[in-house]
Amino acid sequence: MRWFDGDEVLRLLDMESCIHAVEAAFRARGTGRLASSSVAGLDLIGGGLHAKLGALQLSRPYAAAKINANFPDNPAQRGLPTVQGLVILFDALSGVPLASMDSRTITSMRTAAASAVAARYLALPNASAVTLIGCGAQARAHVRALACVRPITRLIAFDAERAAADLFAREMASLYQLEASVATDVRQAARSGDIVVTSTPARQALLELGDVKQGTFIAAVGADNEHKQEIAPALLREAAVIVDDMEQCARIGDLHHALVLGVMRPSDVRASLDQVVAGTATGRINDTEIVIFDSTGVAIEDVAAAAIVYERAENA
Repeated sequence: MRWFDGDEVLRLLDMESCIHAVEAAFRARGTGRLASSSVAGLDLIGGGLHAKLGALQLSRPYAAAKINANFPDNPAQRGLPTVQGLVILFDALSGVPLASMDSRTITSMRTAAASAVAARYLALPNASAVTLIGCGAQARAHVRALACVRPITRLIAFDAERAAADLFAREMASLYQLEASVATDVRQAARSGDIVVTSTPARQALLELGDVKQGTFIAAVGADNEHKQEIAPALLREAAVIVDDMEQCARIGDLHHALVLGVMRPSDVRASLDQVVAGTATGRINDTEIVIFDSTGVAIEDVAAAAIVYERAENA
């Protein structure tokens, strides 16, 4: 079984290829081909473990198991990354383990790639200003991914720690030649963007009804367990909601909170991303509606990304 550390994953997996592979994975699911997934979680003191399993028909049938430890206080308290874990890639016909790889780069890139796929179908075509709420690893990956699908020229950063937002804005301005600024509050940040990405460990809503302008596309990627929340139920109710996985979002996404409160019903969700990509459901209807992508992270994304790493290494 091959082992790939984070540096090797980054060397072998480029963002444009990851976006293409993730889009193909959602299309496969939307057209009824092999693209299955499941999720489990376990709360621990100060964090938790999340396990995601997926299978996908690519050049051959692959399956993957990803286990991530997520401890938001790690950077400040221990000097460790928030997310640590492994992806194990299997031959889905025989069950033979093919490769093990560090999950941090896989997770950040495939999550950003899924947001980029959603933005390709759901953001306004001329969307050029992106707001990042939360300025960690996910925000960095999202700038790179969104620049592949929309003409991004301006960036607005907000983080609970101003120093993190300042550093992020400087880095992104230098890397991508963007006009970058730091907002002083969440609402100011959100109303400045055509695309808004929330990638935080928040446990109560950050964005309320009225906090974003008409036509905004929101990629809400922080809620990956039932305790996390970034988008207020009232905002979800008034927006067009597209989920990455209906069952998962109802259990652990921002949608979960709206359902529990009775603010929304499952039938109020417009579509899942696989349906939009496959052309079997409508995404955005007009230029004024707010569209929210509730992204909990589907394991077919991990399979798609891990397979690229493995196959490129095997063919080198």
